[in-house]
This record gives sequence, C-alpha cells and structure tokens, in this order.
Amino acid sequence: MSQTRTASATYTIVDIENVVRRVKADLIMIADSTGAWTAAKAADYAHDIEVLAKAGYLAWVDVTLFSNGIEVKAVRFDVDTDAGALTTSRPGGVLWPKVSGAYLRIILSYTDAYTGAAREAMKSKLKIGWVPSSDDTSHSSLTTSGGRNYISNAYGMQRKDWAA
Repeated sequence: MSQTRTASATYTIVDIENVVRRVKADLIMIADSTGAWTAAKAADYAHDIEVLAKAGYLAWVDVTLFSNGIEVKAVRFDVDTDAGALTTSRPGGVLWPKVSGAYLRIILSYTDAYTGAAREAMKSKLKIGWVPSSDDTSHSSLTTSGGRNYISNAYGMQRKDWAA
C-alpha cells in the first residue's frame, strides 16, 4: 500500500518579523552611513514594511541613493514566500558613501491583494503617508553588485544590490 504526501512551504508571523528585522538593520545602516535619513525614519519605514508584509501586501522594497539627482547605489528586497531552499545571510554590506546633495528614495511595490479597500483599512496602521510613484526603479545607470538573502523558514526577502 503506497501513501501520497504533499508538502507546502509554510511560515509564521514570527518568520516575517525575523526577516524584516534584517531589512531594518540594512535600512538603518544606509541611513547612518549616508546621513540622508535619521535612524528613526528608517525604523518607521521598516515598521510599514513589516505591517504590509504580515498582511501579505508587500511585493518588494526599493531604496536608492542619489547624489545631486544621479543614482549612486540601490538595493531591492524582493519578497519570496517559498524561500525555504535558500540560505540566510547576515545584514550588512550597505555602508553607503556620504555624497553631496544626498537623497534617499524608497518605493514599495504591492501584491494584487492590496486593493483600494485594503489600502483604506491599512492607513491607520502605517507610519508613512505613502503616495503612488511612477519613478523608474530599473537602475539601468548602475551595475549589479551582489546581494543577500534574508530567510526564516519559507519566508524571505532576496536583496539585490546595484552600484555606480
């Protein structure tokens, strides 16, 4: 007699918290090293990332450093809900330079589940007043420069890095 088994990738809220804690560490390192955000502002962004991720609404997070309007560095954290086969990394590698005319831009992309009704329901839980953006996040003027994986059970965020 044969048995059939199926398995599916699973993760919990704690797994999301573990992954976002690593993303938050990166955001604070970026803030501190560039001087373009305060650590508190980076923590507010991390808070919203966690709230949206826990609700299943976050697809990716893109952070770009500009110097006088020119892209210098960028990272993108892509949400992966089936990341169990990946190995996790330690946060870091984002001690970005202090540049003249420094500006940090953060853009979030959402899953299809983030409907108008969902946006309205989430407003009071978020610390940032997010607005739509049509900015180009392809980083075509930069070169891919590695990345890291932040994984807890099957939940993860894969970080891609770009540099000038």
